Amino acid sequence: MSALNLSLIFTALVVFSNAAPTTDLDSASLSAANMAKRAGPCTFSGRIDLDKLVAGLPPCTSITFDSVIVPAGKTLDLSKLADKTTVNFKGTSSWDVQKGFAGPLLSIGGKDIVVTGEANAKLDGQGAKYWDGLGSNADVAKPKFFAAHNLLGASSINNLYLLNTPVQAVSINGCNGLTVSHMTIDNSAGDALPTSNAPHNTDGFDIGSSSNILIDHAIVHNQDDCVAVNSGTGITFQNGQCTGGHGLSVGSVDHGSTDDRNTVSNVKFLSSTITNSVNGIRVKSFYDGKGTIDKVTYSGITLKGISKYGILIEQNYDGGDLSKTHGPGTGVPISGLTIQNITGSGGVLSTGTDVAIECANCSGWTWSTVTVTGGKKFSCKGAPSVVPAGTCA
Repeated sequence: MSALNLSLIFTALVVFSNAAPTTDLDSASLSAANMAKRAGPCTFSGRIDLDKLVAGLPPCTSITFDSVIVPAGKTLDLSKLADKTTVNFKGTSSWDVQKGFAGPLLSIGGKDIVVTGEANAKLDGQGAKYWDGLGSNADVAKPKFFAAHNLLGASSINNLYLLNTPVQAVSINGCNGLTVSHMTIDNSAGDALPTSNAPHNTDGFDIGSSSNILIDHAIVHNQDDCVAVNSGTGITFQNGQCTGGHGLSVGSVDHGSTDDRNTVSNVKFLSSTITNSVNGIRVKSFYDGKGTIDKVTYSGITLKGISKYGILIEQNYDGGDLSKTHGPGTGVPISGLTIQNITGSGGVLSTGTDVAIECANCSGWTWSTVTVTGGKKFSCKGAPSVVPAGTCA
């Protein structure tokens, strides 16, 4: 059995009137016979025996994981929870290491699901044992951490602390109505490591094919995008703190057909700080991409210690920024973009670039009260007329 699957279907025969209100389950007590006697809140602690667990999970209305250890190469799979299930994490839970396992380490899905990390709880992905400076580009796979997929209704994720992610931290996909509040993603331990042992591709939040998503008061210390919205509508990231990564990104809007998977619309990045990062604000589409970027707003963003680009808007991404072999394409129009109240006086290092724009199909922008200085000027192409003179070289 390759995953801890909490999606088993139970009949009324497993529900007993004398079920204990709270159950502590370890590997010695996970037989189907014992499990059939339990309902209501359930607590799991210690090393989980997945094979015994999936033999018969009770219809728990509330599930608590208290300092669990998940075996190597296994997913803690909560992807098909019953409606309105609550999931709580206590203590420090961890996953044994298995190189070549692509993950995810944790998967959660369902309708009206509430996930909460209690005070001082941490989920430890043991990333340092995977980090090799290559991230997802290595020949041997590394596990992605948390697949928050198909969370619907009034689902929420609150106060989770993800520590040392092997590669990408949180994937939000196929969700509608999800709220994520006060999540911490902490890969700061990787900052002091030599390149050959450093974390790479440790994206904070990767968002795709989702709608009506709110991420509030997140703290992300990583080595790639703090947030990357690849597709979706009605997505807001606010009151965030991003350190060490690649900033707040839209895209890249990629190759492919013009369907919802290549549409980004009504996205807001509000009242957030980006510190000691490669980029601050970045909107990017492939030079040959197809899709739409519409009504994206960056407002109230503070930039500090940006090493490469304070603001980068490009339609000629080719796997790297500002392709030297491809001009900007027209297949992904960037319309209705708002850049306002951006504070970054001296926020870009002298070796970096304040603002870079390469457009072939950009229109309907708003650009207001933007102060990004400290770096070099860039010779912009196709910038709409609302971008003030002097912003570019």
